[in-house]
Amino acid sequence: MADTAIAHDHDSDHGAHVTSTGLSNTKLGMWMFLGSECLLFGGLISTYMLYKGRVNSGPQPDQIFDIPFTSVSSFVLLMSSLTMVLAVSAAQRKDDRNTNLWLTITALLGATFVGGQVYEFTAFYREGLGFTTSLFGSSFYTLTGFHGVHVSVGIIMLMALVGMISRNRVPGNKAESVEMVGLYWHFVDIVWIVIFTLVYLIPS
Repeated sequence: MADTAIAHDHDSDHGAHVTSTGLSNTKLGMWMFLGSECLLFGGLISTYMLYKGRVNSGPQPDQIFDIPFTSVSSFVLLMSSLTMVLAVSAAQRKDDRNTNLWLTITALLGATFVGGQVYEFTAFYREGLGFTTSLFGSSFYTLTGFHGVHVSVGIIMLMALVGMISRNRVPGNKAESVEMVGLYWHFVDIVWIVIFTLVYLIPS
């Protein structure tokens, strides 16, 4: 009974309201959001798989895909997951300086990936693959572009968090806030692994 009271006091001190699932409201909300995102990307990926062979005009996928370049971009994004883990670890140690350092590096790696995606889209367009060129083009740009938007949102979240930590204006538990952004970022990285495998590595 005393242990329960102590645990309750500990949660209250950190602003964490534990639900019946054992997760705080913040974590539960994030997991529910990520669940809905899984459904969204599942639909986009299914649509791409259905239409990837529909190339009535314009270049074929194997004629425009630059696998080595995209592989490097993918590696950069996956490395950002490692720096995100380091940021969460620093936040749990209440090391604001290193937390901000690793969050910033994560954002820079994400920005590098987005820059590579913009370059890739530009190159594809110049080679004749527009959004309305074919069903393949439409589904490809929608899927990968939507993922790029999610990465961009993640970068904004990371830099906003850096600003709030610098000004000591993080609401609630600072470590939990970093962890929530980390969950989103890891989700975006995992989704890209699936997209990269299905879109670039598996021939149509």
